[in-house]
Amino acid sequence: MSRELVLASFAAATESHLITEPRSVRFARFKASFDATAELRRLSARGYRFVARSDGAFPPLLGAIHDPPPGLFLRGAGAEALLSRQAVAIVGARACSPYGRQVARRLGRELAAAGLVVVSGLARGVDGEAHRGALEAGGLTVAVLGCGIDRDYPAAHRQLAREISDAGLIVSEYAPGVEPAPWRFPARNRIVAGLCAATLVVEARERSGALITADLALEEGREVFAVPGEITSALSVGSNALLRLGATPCTGAADVLESYGIVPAEERLPELGDRASAVLERVCEAAATADELARATELGAGELAAVLTELELAGAVTVEEGIVRASR
Repeated sequence: MSRELVLASFAAATESHLITEPRSVRFARFKASFDATAELRRLSARGYRFVARSDGAFPPLLGAIHDPPPGLFLRGAGAEALLSRQAVAIVGARACSPYGRQVARRLGRELAAAGLVVVSGLARGVDGEAHRGALEAGGLTVAVLGCGIDRDYPAAHRQLAREISDAGLIVSEYAPGVEPAPWRFPARNRIVAGLCAATLVVEARERSGALITADLALEEGREVFAVPGEITSALSVGSNALLRLGATPCTGAADVLESYGIVPAEERLPELGDRASAVLERVCEAAATADELARATELGAGELAAVLTELELAGAVTVEEGIVRASR
């Protein structure tokens, strides 16, 4: 462990990205004066752990990629063994559409409910929604950072990071104190893909970090899924291009679960009243605004509002930016 820890610590001290030991006088001096036991003690005092590449607890799928990190820094209540469980990466656009947010959250929820660990990058948009969906299902999720393990990045996701770490893990190849930098995020993406047997792209522009993750997964012989998107949307250009290149279409969680040999449990909606059933039937045909639902069902504004609340509480629909969509 000490060899990998000194390498990770030296990388942090020199603001560099290292996989193997550099042949430099500076590194030799750093290594000679490095106290691994004291460093582990400091990490533990701050609630962090370190799993070295040579450790038996290091996730085997990540260890199998051509450039695995020297080790991973961990925080959270999850055990190291969580990183070796069956996992799926869900990635996509930061500035995703309302549809992309809904799909990412739904897939995160359903895949976690089926027992898969959901891995993503804690970024805005698709990443955050995938984590939230997994948490809603009471499942486990792992967030991979592109900065030091002591940072919540972006800061807007600080509360989400806390919720993830309550049962899951936050991980990074970067030691405490390492600031976010644009070049660190593509490096982070190889860990997101490396931890998982499959990567699922929800929405991606033509030049998207999610496509980097998908490419890395393909290079390692892992399966890549893509959610088909609108041909007129710039947010779907990258994901639709993956489909043209041979990615597996994902039209629901069952497509992903089949590749893991998991049979999804049959979902059962709670019993609904006649009005709620009528509204749900209309929403299942196509997403609609409240005005469109009112005209189709002939319900008053107050009645419709009550019905939509009932359906939201039942998990049957989502309402975002004035659009009502079926959750299943």
